[in-house]
Amino acid sequence: MSLDVVDLRNFYAQHLGTVARRFVGRGIRSRWADTRGQRVLGIGYPTPYLGLFREHAERCLAFMPAQQGVVRWPSARPTLAALVEEYDLPLTDAAVDRVLLVHALEMAEDGLSLLREVWRVLAPSGRILVVIPNRRGLWARMDTTPFGYGRPYSRTQIVHLLREASFTPTSWGEALYMPPIGKRWFLRSALAWERTGATLAMPFAGVHIVEATKQVYRVAPARREKRRLVPSLQPALEPMPGAVARQG
Repeated sequence: MSLDVVDLRNFYAQHLGTVARRFVGRGIRSRWADTRGQRVLGIGYPTPYLGLFREHAERCLAFMPAQQGVVRWPSARPTLAALVEEYDLPLTDAAVDRVLLVHALEMAEDGLSLLREVWRVLAPSGRILVVIPNRRGLWARMDTTPFGYGRPYSRTQIVHLLREASFTPTSWGEALYMPPIGKRWFLRSALAWERTGATLAMPFAGVHIVEATKQVYRVAPARREKRRLVPSLQPALEPMPGAVARQG
């Protein structure tokens, strides 16, 4: 199940969305502190976080699934966002160095096929960073935010899925320890929630932030076969009136 792009944009325009972007962005930036000369691709709805890399990366692109919709990004420059078929990305093999998945894997009908397509477009030394709802967290249990939609994952489930898609998890983090309450008076305590949860390694964080590298010593996963349209009727020419009589 995918959310509409308008709902995603509206969430990040709210106070709760601003706080979520700050805390999740901090976890992303701590793992990818240096992207100079790198080709960075974001899949899903990554635009609230791609600004962390746009000024330093060689290039920065945002791919949004067709069933979700796309918004212009960045708003004041030539657009770097495109509407795509998530299982058939419009890139050549090994075209990018890093891939950020946000509001992507949990929304996909076939998470394994999505990761295998990411594997294809990723360079041999490439890395991916997956931001995905924690099934034990409060954010996955409430549908007042985008993190409450789709399929949340446990640590074991994510590790198994990444390994099946020929990725090796290398680092792990969490974010959004505070409950998803958007009241301004509550948001004043958001930083305290985040610090306490991280210090005590509490298991109810809202999202996992998982980094993994591409395995190049295994057999390349097969690409998903493209869907082909097969016409049910064959076109035929209708004979002109009198043609039969002339032939006789």
